[in-house]
Amino acid sequence: MSLYEIIGGLLSIIGASFLFLGGLGIYRMPDVYNRLQAGTKATTLGAMSLILGVGVVKMEDHWSWIVKAIIIIVFIAISNPISSHALSRAMYHRKKFPIIKSSDKNMDAYREVFEKQEREKEEKK
Repeated sequence: MSLYEIIGGLLSIIGASFLFLGGLGIYRMPDVYNRLQAGTKATTLGAMSLILGVGVVKMEDHWSWIVKAIIIIVFIAISNPISSHALSRAMYHRKKFPIIKSSDKNMDAYREVFEKQEREKEEKK
């Protein structure tokens, strides 16, 4: 067993663990915003580790694998946060507000902006 296979295997195990934890977070969290956060953070790191692990294992045969893996990782690092932001904003505009269990009701800072935008839309009609 070569050093590339050992490092690639460890990265793949780390990636699979984060993907599992991301799936568990999506299952266990109470609202869509917490689910998006758990899914985005854990699965981003999990996918990056898993892809990097495959790139390192295949790097022993051809160096082009690691370059391709890094390009995919950069794409994931850019696209995952943007997509989760778009999903959370769409859910907010559909009036699916976050569940706030604490006594501090000022945790939702975007609600004032959203309500102001809604009033402006009503006035234009």
